Amino acid sequence: MPTDQSPPPRPAPPLNELFINTILLGGTVNEKIAAICAAGFDAVEIWRQDVEAAGSVSSVRSALTDRALGLVDYQVLLDFDGAPDSKRAAKRDEALAMLETGHALGAHTLLAPASTDPDCEPDRIVADIGWLADRAAEMGMRIAYEPMAWSTRVHTLPMAAQILDAAKRPNLLFVVDSFHIFSRDRTVADVAGIAADRIALVQLSDYGKPIAPGQHKQVARHSRLLPGDGQFPIGGLLRVLADIGYAGPIGLEVFNDELKTLDPMEVAGRAMVALRRSLDASFTCESAKP
Repeated sequence: MPTDQSPPPRPAPPLNELFINTILLGGTVNEKIAAICAAGFDAVEIWRQDVEAAGSVSSVRSALTDRALGLVDYQVLLDFDGAPDSKRAAKRDEALAMLETGHALGAHTLLAPASTDPDCEPDRIVADIGWLADRAAEMGMRIAYEPMAWSTRVHTLPMAAQILDAAKRPNLLFVVDSFHIFSRDRTVADVAGIAADRIALVQLSDYGKPIAPGQHKQVARHSRLLPGDGQFPIGGLLRVLADIGYAGPIGLEVFNDELKTLDPMEVAGRAMVALRRSLDASFTCESAKP
């Protein structure tokens, strides 16, 4: 029996589905999938480039099925919302093609970041993202909308919330990405106001230095770190997610040129250690208050 002097029982980490984005790993698609499975991940994020490199949708789906790996999302539909007249029709064709491929892969979610096009037309964003969500719903799919640190018009979660609130589509959800929050010096308060069932997935990565204006994309695409290797308050983010009752997928999206040159088995193993360490550490402290 605990005494008055005993420490309080340690809360158990959540049983979220743990995933990794293939962008962290080098090698062929099959080598990446084998490494991800061996490291103990539950699921994976697959890129359009993965399917193209594998040569067919069926080969990727078979590789995932054979290793009992889930598919968190298919990505990535870039610069869709607010596309100007000169690009709008082509972007809608691209979106339909990606939805069809994602559906064939067995994905339930297509990831669509907020546009980075300098010609993005803000008055069209809500209508465009609503149209995309409607097309996804026809296939039984969802759209995961991600405000990126360098997005032209929608680069924070509160900004994205305005879009999703206006669009009013139940299958239109948020991506919560630690890099895009903390690299802009935002805080976990951005997440605390979101209902857990409106979050499609959570992507974690870290970084250790202040990022100069205009350099967010360069850093994000080449130099992110595994959680715990930088200075982002990953534990605080995870505690807030637990506080709001988030029980969905949590994983890693780490673009890192150096890690990608290493053996994928080694890197996937290191990635799982980092992810579990972050989850465990976040539950040794009291819940965070933004």
